[in-house]
Amino acid sequence: MNSLQGVRVLEFTHAILGPACGLVLADLGAEVLKIEPLGGDPTRILKGFGAGYFPMFNRNKRSVAVDLKHPEGKTVILDLVRSADVVIENFAPHTMERLGLGYEDLAALNPRLIYCSLKGFMPGPYENRVALDEVVQMMSGLAYMTGPDGQPLRAGTSVTDIMGGTFGALGILAALRERDQSGRGQLVVNGLFETAAYMMGQNMIYSVVMGEPIPPMAGRKRSWAVYQPFASQEGDLVFIGITSDKHWQRFCEVFEQPQWFADPTLATNALRYEAFERLTSGIAQLMATLPKAEIVRKCEQAGIPFAPVNRPEDLFEDEHLNATGGLLDVPLGDGRVAKLPRLPLQIGGQSFGLHAPPPQVGEHTRAALSALGYDEARIDALIDQHVIYASP
Repeated sequence: MNSLQGVRVLEFTHAILGPACGLVLADLGAEVLKIEPLGGDPTRILKGFGAGYFPMFNRNKRSVAVDLKHPEGKTVILDLVRSADVVIENFAPHTMERLGLGYEDLAALNPRLIYCSLKGFMPGPYENRVALDEVVQMMSGLAYMTGPDGQPLRAGTSVTDIMGGTFGALGILAALRERDQSGRGQLVVNGLFETAAYMMGQNMIYSVVMGEPIPPMAGRKRSWAVYQPFASQEGDLVFIGITSDKHWQRFCEVFEQPQWFADPTLATNALRYEAFERLTSGIAQLMATLPKAEIVRKCEQAGIPFAPVNRPEDLFEDEHLNATGGLLDVPLGDGRVAKLPRLPLQIGGQSFGLHAPPPQVGEHTRAALSALGYDEARIDALIDQHVIYASP
């Protein structure tokens, strides 16, 4: 499905924030040209926690390698801009302006251009600060909420980068819709900090509703008596949540514990809450006698909230994701193929798949410039002058 077929995007990005925005548009069918330095996006060679950044966020894109600081390189970019619908950038503050590629510069060249600028902070007192996902998780209270009291801890994925990129894509789609009516493009801006603050709104309002500061998740006050992981016979953890009296009834029936359901001191959530230590100790002892598969089967039969506590790599073999095509086989460029999550959307029953693997550096430079009318001699000359790079 190619909902955005015919939309051309120039992506001046690195790391996750910008590439995540471009990924949404690329998966939806837009032609996304990833503009890279001659040596390629540095994210390509990251190790450690960042080793998966490039293959996850750069599928379905084409790579054009250009030296933006070379005068001829800038000429190449401006030629590309004339035929573009969207520009995405997440460079440090004022970098694109210094290169002569800011919104005002490019809008003067192409008034229909949608220009999406993704930064650490939106315009205001902090706008010149450099920010990262972890920085804004600390600033927004997200890390405070995630870790134990006094031990702030960033979330286990780059949640603000990914959400910021997604909000950027949402803004681009809205601006494209408005352009259909006005004929003109406009500037779309997203800030990582503002994205993190938006996600913390439910926690911010707690202090208003409850009249007290909100505790970290690890120290939060419970709403339900049974709402935690329990260890199976093998020692694997399964989260079980009993959030209504109907859940409690079905839990007792399926797990064959009629004495618990008949116990008047456990009849309501409030009473179960008062009996928390006794109740959870009993459930823990019961779960320790059952294999994980049996716990999962019974919880599903009872129709209560539950989840095996998985590691990320467990998702490769997840029954649901594999049965529904939720994982795409993405070539990594070195002979290996990885299963990676599909865009979590369906429109008209159709999902969005893989059109092309993550590109090699400069893989599409020659084709993109040929489409602009550059002849082979000119392209070869630009390669020889180290203005552009085209992979063999």
